[in-house]
Amino acid sequence: MATGREREVGPEAQARFEKLAGQDLTRVAIDTGFFSGWRASIRDILAHRHLLGLLTRRELKARYKDSVLGYVWTLVRPLINLLIYYFAIGKVLGAERAIPDFAIYVFAGLTAWGLFSQIVAASTGAIVSNSGIVKKVYLPREIFPLSAAGAAFVDFLSQLAILVCGALIIRGVPWGSTLIYFPISLAVVVVWAVAFGLFLSAANVYLRDVQYLVEVILLIGFWLTPSVYSFAMIAGAAPGWMINLYLLNPTSVAVMGFQHSFWAAGQGALLPSHLLSRLGIFLIIGLVLLWLAQRYFARMQRNFAQEL
Repeated sequence: MATGREREVGPEAQARFEKLAGQDLTRVAIDTGFFSGWRASIRDILAHRHLLGLLTRRELKARYKDSVLGYVWTLVRPLINLLIYYFAIGKVLGAERAIPDFAIYVFAGLTAWGLFSQIVAASTGAIVSNSGIVKKVYLPREIFPLSAAGAAFVDFLSQLAILVCGALIIRGVPWGSTLIYFPISLAVVVVWAVAFGLFLSAANVYLRDVQYLVEVILLIGFWLTPSVYSFAMIAGAAPGWMINLYLLNPTSVAVMGFQHSFWAAGQGALLPSHLLSRLGIFLIIGLVLLWLAQRYFARMQRNFAQEL
């Protein structure tokens, strides 16, 4: 005799329930052990790389939604900025008297700092802004801050193109050994920014004040990098211990690496000693921090759906 439950769902539905009950459970979430789970996390992210690309394109499309020019705006804005630095600040206000080819110097620094700050700021709110997806389906949640970083990197490529063209027109790019500073400086910026982005995106789920705190810290951090002033100004005004403290900032060293790569007029300018070695050390430290940030993210994501 069928029970009340069986009569309620019908014999066909009951058969499907019994079939599902006889199947083995499938693990959806990956191993989140602090030391044991990082390989599985990387494999999970790679398995969803197509989705990562889709989310990156979605970020870019949402930014220029209903715009006629669309992605062209990523070229217009840096070009206008470069012209302002060259004419208004460099020529009219005379900034070139202290820093030759002021426009290239500033734009190189702002390009590096802009990539770092945009990755960190966009990644911090990535989980909260995608809460609807996070609460409904399982996928590696790292792809949300990573997609924000990917969109920021696409914008960076536009600024980099303007920087290279501007440098070639104004004085030329110092083709030579100084170009090695560019890839390692870029690696330092990206690795440290993604590490901070993963950590802060997880922390922001539990404490929403984090995203506002990040805005303040990035504002302060901008003035702690030699983007609109030269390192020589710091070295000439600050005591030795303060200069050493200043050089513990990876973004400061990375910004100077960018400037050394593209600023032909400043090849004889004062730079920190062993700049390339400093960049290499910061890259190694950044990779360790990136691993730690991903492990922290993996542990904290267990309760994302509940917190959101």
